[in-house]
Amino acid sequence: MTTLQDMIDDFAFLDDWEDRYRYVIELGKALPDMPEAEKTAERKVKGCASQVWLASKVGEGDDPVIAFSGDSDAHIVRGLVAIVLAAYSGKRASEIVKFDAIDLFGKIGLIEHLSAQRANGLRSMIQRIREEAAQALVESAPGR
Repeated sequence: MTTLQDMIDDFAFLDDWEDRYRYVIELGKALPDMPEAEKTAERKVKGCASQVWLASKVGEGDDPVIAFSGDSDAHIVRGLVAIVLAAYSGKRASEIVKFDAIDLFGKIGLIEHLSAQRANGLRSMIQRIREEAAQALVESAPGR
């Protein structure tokens, strides 16, 4: 998968919204498919107009590394999922809690081009990921 820095660099070269839109779709196409059996109601992100699923795998320790996977039934949203996963997956829970990917979407010039529904869905994905990281920190705290 493309790294977050590669994505940021690629977006910096794309001046036209249409080119950015096509790039987001390409990122979505490159996102590994989530098996149908993993697309459960618990993994479905509430607040998204399209169907979006997120799964997490929490590592060990006081500040665990969390790996995320995700999928969507819509091409553009699947690309947004790919960007969100590149921003958060494989990071420590404390880093995830502190990082707001909405700022990232502003810096790469996408947030202002998203419809209100898509922007709300994006915020829902990010909120869910950050909440899972916060919960992982609580559950892994010493003395628990």
